[in-house]
Amino acid sequence: MKWMIAPLSCALLCAGSVVEAAEDSAAFRALYEQEWAFRTAEYPELARSNGGAPAARLTRVSEADQQRRYAFWKDLRAQLDALSCERLEREECINFRIFRAQLDQFVADYETRAYLIPFTSDWAYWMGWSRMADLSNFSELEDYNAYLAKLSELPLVGDEYLALMRRGIELGMTQPRVILAGRDEPIAAQLVERVEDSPFYAPFLNFPESVPAAERAALAERGRAVVAESVLPAYASLLRFFREEYVPGARESLGATQLPGGERYYQEQIRRYATTEMTPQEIHDIGLSEVARIRSEMDDIIREVAFEGSFAEFLEFLRTDEQFYAKDAKELLALASYYAKKADGVLPKFFTVLPRQPYGIAPVPDEIAPFFTAGRYLGAPLEARRGGYYWVNTHDLPSRTLYTLPALTLHEAVPGHHLQNALALEHAQQPPFRRNTYISAYGEGWALYTEKLGVEMEIYETPYEHFGRLTYEMWRACRLVIDTGVHALGWTRQQALDYLAGNTALSLHEVTTEVDRYISWPAQALSYKLGEYTIWQLRRDAEQRLGAAFDLRAFHDFILSLGSVPLGVMTDEVERWVQSQIPAPA
Repeated sequence: MKWMIAPLSCALLCAGSVVEAAEDSAAFRALYEQEWAFRTAEYPELARSNGGAPAARLTRVSEADQQRRYAFWKDLRAQLDALSCERLEREECINFRIFRAQLDQFVADYETRAYLIPFTSDWAYWMGWSRMADLSNFSELEDYNAYLAKLSELPLVGDEYLALMRRGIELGMTQPRVILAGRDEPIAAQLVERVEDSPFYAPFLNFPESVPAAERAALAERGRAVVAESVLPAYASLLRFFREEYVPGARESLGATQLPGGERYYQEQIRRYATTEMTPQEIHDIGLSEVARIRSEMDDIIREVAFEGSFAEFLEFLRTDEQFYAKDAKELLALASYYAKKADGVLPKFFTVLPRQPYGIAPVPDEIAPFFTAGRYLGAPLEARRGGYYWVNTHDLPSRTLYTLPALTLHEAVPGHHLQNALALEHAQQPPFRRNTYISAYGEGWALYTEKLGVEMEIYETPYEHFGRLTYEMWRACRLVIDTGVHALGWTRQQALDYLAGNTALSLHEVTTEVDRYISWPAQALSYKLGEYTIWQLRRDAEQRLGAAFDLRAFHDFILSLGSVPLGVMTDEVERWVQSQIPAPA
């Protein structure tokens, strides 16, 4: 109980006069509607995700744009401070708390200069650009015109990103040099010799019937010209900058607290991703405790399979025995599909509310796979002409362990990220700033919770798959130790690699990609274990207090009905739900 996320103070709802409540409610609505109009104007893809017309421009990122947004959000936050959450109704109070946290993040991102580091070890704006054709809906002439307009802006916005990163080099706000090797490969992959081979040109190779035949030749010619004259030069400029300026100018230090203003920067990242005020040392100590607990359960499985050898030797056995690896990409995707459909079939036993949107399974794209995680979920707007996607990394098959595949599938597909994200899209009554927010501690905490829920769902079929689940839980516990160790306690990269390799059965390739991810993305990795533990603690507390009246399906439905919320909000709301479930006295 020592590390339960403390609930925020917002319990006395609807206090004060009816007039004051009505005034605060109207003022709050005016503020968040004003802010959302500003946000969708600044970030045009947000408008598209809410059913608007296809965005015909890219988000601008210059220093002037950053300053303008900062001034707006800082002023809005000052206006919000004049209002009181306690005078709002329950749902409005939840909205208030989430909205305030968002404004705090926006302001902190500018004040800590977080925007000067616009990429991590496995994702970057240039990778997002290369997926534009896949993520867009090409069904009408309007879609093609909007897409061409965005491609035409790549050189301009690309130069703005380069200016930010040059400023980052001047200030010492860069990624550590040690994680940059090979990160230029996704950039170089876009520099094709033939325009027709560029993924940016793919929409012009096959047109839907709804695009008039008379328009297609002209569209294809415009597409060819804009890829040749805008896209390829933008990527060539980026590649030169990355190799000749960024890598040589990147910092030698490792931890986030070693950045200018680094202590505040790291604490703000903890607040952003884990939604907690805990210190790095407190989180580190929790991680050490959890690692010890999970290790004991892993030792039990090693005894169960009668393995004769040390823990390290058992890990080596798992990493090298060919029975634990797919022979080809199709086998890996087929097994992922099997576990996904197995989970689909038992969902009604654990949930009463299921989403309308389906999901598919696909390999991670080749150009990003070498540095990408084992799997990831990609959502889709409700109005999209596709479902969500569970990406499975088929690169370097000897590093893709089959005994972890059931846990990975539960986490990324159902009942993990797809179920949570697809249901959140259907919360039409929530204001868009809340409906379109992904809070990592909630979303990743839920997905990790479902890995253990898979035991009750009877997804795991062998002791090795149970060990795979435990190695994933151990992996997330190790993150608490490694992230805080690297970013606040002076750990080296080798210390982090040795700690993760020595405590989990992850392949050594995954160990390396994961550690570099933690180094390049401070605090995000903390959200998984802190969120998962909070959900399990809330469930056990509810089971104990409600006894026979506890309904697991109702508990799950309620957690997911909240949408993406900070852990303090979730804690408060589950307490309210438990109170409502206590049977009335006879």
